Amino acid sequence: MTRADRVPTGPAPQGPALQGPALRRLGYPSMRLGYPPKQAGAGAGRSYLKRPAFWMLLVLLAVGGWRVGEILRRSIESYPVGTAVSVVLFALYAIPFVLLLRMIDYLEREPLPLQATAFAWGGLVATSAAISGSTALQNILAKLASPGFATRWGPAVAGAGVEEILKVLGVVAIALVARAQVNGVVDGFVYGALIGLGFQVVENVVFAVNAVALDGGTDQVGPVVVTFLLRGFLGGLWSHTLFSALAGAGVAYALVRRDKSPGIRFAVAAALFGAAWGFHFLWNSPLLEGGFGHSTAGLMAALLIKGIPALIVGVTLIVAAERRESSYYAAMLAGLADPRVATPEEITALVSLRQRIRARRRARLRLGRGGARAVRRLQRAQARLAVALSRDPGAEVSRRQREVLVRRHQLLALGIAAAGTPVRRSAALAAAAVVVAETLVVALLVLGIGLAIRALGGGT
Repeated sequence: MTRADRVPTGPAPQGPALQGPALRRLGYPSMRLGYPPKQAGAGAGRSYLKRPAFWMLLVLLAVGGWRVGEILRRSIESYPVGTAVSVVLFALYAIPFVLLLRMIDYLEREPLPLQATAFAWGGLVATSAAISGSTALQNILAKLASPGFATRWGPAVAGAGVEEILKVLGVVAIALVARAQVNGVVDGFVYGALIGLGFQVVENVVFAVNAVALDGGTDQVGPVVVTFLLRGFLGGLWSHTLFSALAGAGVAYALVRRDKSPGIRFAVAAALFGAAWGFHFLWNSPLLEGGFGHSTAGLMAALLIKGIPALIVGVTLIVAAERRESSYYAAMLAGLADPRVATPEEITALVSLRQRIRARRRARLRLGRGGARAVRRLQRAQARLAVALSRDPGAEVSRRQREVLVRRHQLLALGIAAAGTPVRRSAALAAAAVVVAETLVVALLVLGIGLAIRALGGGT
């Protein structure tokens, strides 16, 4: 008989057995989200067809797709190699952002069609409209002030003003079409980030092709690589993806936090949109455009000064929002009071990105990739169960509980008694060595990018 065979196999509980004070004694406060949990239903898709917002969204996506398609068609006709390389590079560049958003949106993931819609709004609707809108606003600035002022400050004023409004409207459109899918600040953050990512990818492709046109008009790859390094790596962490995530979180806060007064909800939404606009304005402004001394180190220092504040605000916001959401779902699992399903240590790890990664790393140090894979699958099954428990208990809950028990058997069969077992000292040292190595790799990568830009002429 294996240890997996000794796991109790009685009937699975059918819903939270503990509520209110009992949950608080376990360390997971009984709380509710600002909006009822998302409900699955066979008629959900058909209900979208009855909403005018759905058809409006389709029309806007079609028009935006046609306009962006025309831009790409002309680019391919003039610079086929440069256009193809830029599309491939920035498409690959988007993958790490998508994976990061999946980690952020771990417990109650947004439907893939809506995620694709958010990305398409940013890449098609917002980008195509911003090209015309930003140009028009810069022309107005040139007439009201001067051509020189429009040249220096136009990207900051027009870019931040027009683009952020167009992107946040995408979050509003998704909320109008699928209101039940926006039931937490994390949801707004994720949809906003996907809209910003779509905008960022398409805009960067356009900038890369323009760089080819400005570099003698010959179809070269060099200007594309320089644009990829400058706009992708040195500016990518605090660009449209982050700005739109802040604004999207504000929209979600205004929609879901019914426990707050309308004035507070509006003020928070306005503040987060203002933060997105302000960080975008700062990033596009000519302030510190030459860096400090026109050296590679000076350029990178200026970029960090302009970008780090936005990153700090974004990380602080999503950590606070995830903590609130994770407390809700942790209470669902804790209410079962069933260690077969989730131990207190596993629940603590499940609702924290850092703890989830740490638990998988410990398993990998002990049993290799198979152990890490088993822990990851158990965590995913527990997350699905927590979401099912937040809805009406029934067949879905029973199915998810059986899935958790299967993953538990697999984990125990590998010799891991629990995902949160204290790690040996040698394993802890190995984990610390991995962190140090990762930090050195990032530092060397940043330095290498700076030197590459210098060598290609992008920093002059």
